[in-house]
Amino acid sequence: MPEQGPRMNGFSLGELCWLFCCPPCPSRIAAKLAFLPPEPTYSVHTDTEGACSLHLSERADWQYSQRELDAVEVFGTRTSRGNRVLCMFVRCAPSSRYTLLFSHGNAVDLGQMCSFYIGLGSRINCNVFSYDYSGYGVSTGKPSEKNLYADIEAAWQVLRTKYGVTPENIILYGQSIGTVPTVDLAARYECAAVILHSPLMSGLRVAFPNTRKTYCFDAFPRLQHGMDWNIKTASRNSGQRGKMEVRTCVVVKDIWK
Repeated sequence: MPEQGPRMNGFSLGELCWLFCCPPCPSRIAAKLAFLPPEPTYSVHTDTEGACSLHLSERADWQYSQRELDAVEVFGTRTSRGNRVLCMFVRCAPSSRYTLLFSHGNAVDLGQMCSFYIGLGSRINCNVFSYDYSGYGVSTGKPSEKNLYADIEAAWQVLRTKYGVTPENIILYGQSIGTVPTVDLAARYECAAVILHSPLMSGLRVAFPNTRKTYCFDAFPRLQHGMDWNIKTASRNSGQRGKMEVRTCVVVKDIWK
């Protein structure tokens, strides 16, 4: 990161040059602004029969017993872009109808989130399925916008095929950077509901919050994705007289910071 100097919108001239000129590519700029993968806080061990087990470091801040940890299911799956991402299934309420497909924030991995998943699922009586983005935890590849979309697609397919959870029983939950793939997936598939926690508006707005327009070179054009999603849903509903789909979108802004 370059040295500090006079600042514009919270960024020094050197920082702006580093962000937008090295190289001047929207996907690279978005990666510098949005992706902050931590050092992995967990490892995955595979036994002779191919079963995977989760092992956490002290930085994961595990808050439960070994029995709860042993009950957390982990496994890898391949994305359409060739990366292998780690998935996690936390059965907090085996008899529950709903499962959250949780896309976490930009500066944590599954090791740091699994205690939260158990607490959340237990409080709301819901199972939690999550995954690490490419380049996070033990997932291979590098974080990027395209990989985000491929990662959540792979997680969705595993939840549908491996566990047999139907779309009407899946609640999409995106937090921070996780709202990007969540909205993209919601625009393409039916689901029970969508929760957006501290959503991003676009990549450019991360650096310049007062930006009102979505430019063609912007990364994470969330406003446009959201409009496309709403239009698609409205069109689909209008074509099914007497069978209007019920879908709920809840936007939560910074209540758990």
